[in-house]
Amino acid sequence: MKAAVVSTDLTESGAAGRDLARQIAEALDAPADAIVLFAAPTHDHAALLKALREVSGCAVIVGASSAGEFTNEVSGTGLVCALALQGKDAAFRASAGRDLRRDPASAARQIASGFAGPSNPAFEHRAALVLTDALAGYADILVDELTLATAGQYQFFGGGAGDNALFERTTVFCDQEVLTDAAVALEILSSKPLGIGVSHGWEPASRAFRVTEAEGLRLISLDGVPAVEAFEEHADATQQTLARGEPIPFFLHNILGVDTGVGYRLRVPLAIDPEGAVLCAAEIPAGAIVRIMRGTHASAADAAQRAAEGALSGMSEPPAAALFFDCVATRLRLGDHFTIELKSLQERLGPIPFTGCNTHGQIARAEGQFEGFHNCTAVVCAFPK
Repeated sequence: MKAAVVSTDLTESGAAGRDLARQIAEALDAPADAIVLFAAPTHDHAALLKALREVSGCAVIVGASSAGEFTNEVSGTGLVCALALQGKDAAFRASAGRDLRRDPASAARQIASGFAGPSNPAFEHRAALVLTDALAGYADILVDELTLATAGQYQFFGGGAGDNALFERTTVFCDQEVLTDAAVALEILSSKPLGIGVSHGWEPASRAFRVTEAEGLRLISLDGVPAVEAFEEHADATQQTLARGEPIPFFLHNILGVDTGVGYRLRVPLAIDPEGAVLCAAEIPAGAIVRIMRGTHASAADAAQRAAEGALSGMSEPPAAALFFDCVATRLRLGDHFTIELKSLQERLGPIPFTGCNTHGQIARAEGQFEGFHNCTAVVCAFPK
């Protein structure tokens, strides 16, 4: 497999698509077999996709709006980044699942119905990049249903589309379509395994609470009292300030960890409603045990390195390229220090090029890894040569 990592800071979307296609053509000796695209929400995504496809000649394109874009050479907001893949020892297909909010199980079946793996025994290893409209919700259910629909024979990785944490409109791309309330996937069949690594740098900082009532993204009560009171209790105990009308500065440093028995699956609180319920970036089930978590700049950098180590550990040779996903909340919390996390990742990857974006949630399901839908978690996927 050959790979090219490219980016552009052009703000006119058609020109940006043509620029990416030109760079890909210069890097590869033949048209790409598949392109993965991450584009700032300020772009006209339809125009971007149209230009990229027309000039590149690539018919398999998947991607998402993003909340910060980066490669091993550049990072920021307002960019467009892409990974182009090509190889005779791999096969790619793009598929989409719609009406995610109404029926996530049906969306998963729609995606899986587009996969060729079950009828193509030529490739031993099966994986899929999954990108979902984060604002539609149900990402946890989507990943579970994809696993069922594919009989557990696929690795999954990816994340939720972003819009720079505005939480107004997030989109995913399949070929030339720009979709909302949907998820898309790039099926990757290969003769060599992909490497997937997952890690976060957060640790428990509070006592345990039981979720006594939850509805969708609303965490209504903990230990039988309004959920906000648990956060206020923790703020008082740790001498922090939590303003109900402007809680994000507190929430960025005090997220929730759902106890899985073998670790903590992270959830980012976003807002507080008038009844004292806490609105989160992903669902938390009633009955779960949760703790308020803490992390540092150093632990975020360490998590990126551990995720890269997990991705590389199962590979017999250096990969052609890598994808990296981390949460927009991590970028907002770290500010300018987010570049330290990217440098830490590059230190472990060495000369291997990478691209990715800040997402509204991360997806990972692979053997030996912490599985499901996450927040504030580093996910690395390495592509074999």
